[in-house]
Amino acid sequence: MEDDNYYISLCKNPIRFEPFSKSNNVFFDDANKQVFAVRCGGAMGVIMKGPEEKVCVSFRMEDRGEIVSIKFSPDKRILAAQRYLKSVEFLNFQEDLTTDQQEYSQACKGRATEIRGFVWSSTNEIVFITTAGLEHYQVIPEKRTLRNLKTLSLQVNWYFWLASSSILLISSGTLGNILHPFQFKQPGVMTRLPKFEADLPAGPKPQKLSLLDRDVTMAVIYDHLYVVVLRHPLNASSGAEIVLYQLQKESPARKTDVLKLDMSGRFAINVVDNLIMVHHQASKTSVIFDIHLDAKSDGYVNYHYPVLSPLGIKPFKLLLPSVNMQAGIDKTEYNCELYSANWIVFQPDIVIDAKLGCLWTLELNLAPLVTMIPDKDKLIQFLLYRTDSKSVILSVCAQMLVPGKQASLQSLAKVYDMLNVTYKQFLDTETQASAGEASIRHVNSKVVIEQSDMFTHVFSVFEDYKDIKYKFVVAVLIEYIRSLNQFNIPVQHYLYELVINILVQNSCFYQLHQFLQYHVLSDSKPLACLMLSLESVYPPAHQLALDMLKRIQTANEEIIEVLLSKQQLLPAIRFIRSVGIVDNAQSRKFLEAALSTNDNMIFYTVFKFFEQRNQRLWANPRFQQGEHCDQYVKQFEALFGSESLMPLQPVQ
Repeated sequence: MEDDNYYISLCKNPIRFEPFSKSNNVFFDDANKQVFAVRCGGAMGVIMKGPEEKVCVSFRMEDRGEIVSIKFSPDKRILAAQRYLKSVEFLNFQEDLTTDQQEYSQACKGRATEIRGFVWSSTNEIVFITTAGLEHYQVIPEKRTLRNLKTLSLQVNWYFWLASSSILLISSGTLGNILHPFQFKQPGVMTRLPKFEADLPAGPKPQKLSLLDRDVTMAVIYDHLYVVVLRHPLNASSGAEIVLYQLQKESPARKTDVLKLDMSGRFAINVVDNLIMVHHQASKTSVIFDIHLDAKSDGYVNYHYPVLSPLGIKPFKLLLPSVNMQAGIDKTEYNCELYSANWIVFQPDIVIDAKLGCLWTLELNLAPLVTMIPDKDKLIQFLLYRTDSKSVILSVCAQMLVPGKQASLQSLAKVYDMLNVTYKQFLDTETQASAGEASIRHVNSKVVIEQSDMFTHVFSVFEDYKDIKYKFVVAVLIEYIRSLNQFNIPVQHYLYELVINILVQNSCFYQLHQFLQYHVLSDSKPLACLMLSLESVYPPAHQLALDMLKRIQTANEEIIEVLLSKQQLLPAIRFIRSVGIVDNAQSRKFLEAALSTNDNMIFYTVFKFFEQRNQRLWANPRFQQGEHCDQYVKQFEALFGSESLMPLQPVQ
């Protein structure tokens, strides 16, 4: 299969737009994930497409000069466009995305100030990033005006906006490595987080801007916000590095991780499913890093290497209008140039080819990784943190049991412990949710493998492959049960049932006895019932079951039923005496069982026992009306005479 060779692919259905040309300019708003195709400054039309738009939105604008940036507000009710260095123009839209064509504008403050860009911080708020700092405005569309909320002075080299976290990162300083994060979580409020300094390989002489915007991005990885900095080597012989700085609320960002690249040159970075995906243009390959996997550490920083060797993105074919219309072919398959110089990447997972007119999202294909990562411990650890990896994990676990591919018990133990750490977290979260403490089903971005999944999709291998030795089967199941017990996860009875059935089928009664005696198989009512059913093939199972029910301490009714079914009336009476439930015992059930023994002395003993109980409870030896024992009283009289009934005591 061709798909088996690639673990990174472009989505099957890219968003198509009019390619970049002399008459058509292309813009991308990475906050709303919208592509704008602007023809002749907007006079010939603007077409907007995005992942949420079922149909493209088109409108016209007056051509007042070349547009350098264009973005909708989050609710698509206000369009902002920058044509000039000192102002931004606005256009209101109705709910049906029609416009009244009446533009209004806002200039930045200061004669020498220029606007480097702008971002929408909320539905009706916009931030101008200027050469002199930040200008925070409220847009009032009804009045077609803006109100200044805050102005902050700061030397600005470049900026990066991460809309999903409402964080604006500003570069300042001669070298560009003084980074200032600003947060816009609350409407009308701009919160300045502590600034920090990004490491540079060595300062150039004379000093000049060294940290460029193309080498910095931001990303949320495993629920933490990072500034991601690409650090180029001083010489071509050494590889580049990617440095992660984790943003903090109260203190400067902390350098936590370094990703080692064995290459240098031009790179692009995406984040897909909590993996850092690094694309290298010269070699036309990509590598992935997982900062959750084990790494080398100096006590402060973790050093990571790619999970796999560099590999290209899966080839992509596109249907384009045919040049040869005479042949009756209206569309031709076109092999897209991967890692093209025309590619631009945006966070977290977007690739755009403006000249081809395509916007893709990157996808991670997990199935090929199974053969690419031979270390099963590492593979499972990796897969546990991936979205939609459940079926792949179960497949790997099943493969570890197949003859010819069987893993060692030590390796299986590690894998089962990894699965059950997550399983336990999930169960604890569910318990908290039911107690009203939380309502989160998602556990640390992981998939959850439950006992039912293992039983249905993994241990079913034992049915499919009859040549697997039963000793291995039992050892595997006991290892899984050990892992469940280690994390205090109640073991489901069907797992015990599977172990017992395999032992019985192979006449391993001594081992079964040992497992029960030493509580390898934990006590439970279903297990006791299963043991009772095995009495015909293994007579001691009856007593083992009875002992188990006694240990459970909440199985009194079950024990009575077992004893009565075996016509062990006297042991049953001794049992109800020992646990103090004589007063509540159902006399009819005992009398019926005693009569069915066809042993008159047993019937006599049981009848007399309950007569004495009645006398003690109600000062009357007769059975209560609700006990429905009349037929047994008549039977007693027929066998032993009415004079054998305990006489009624006179009322004092």
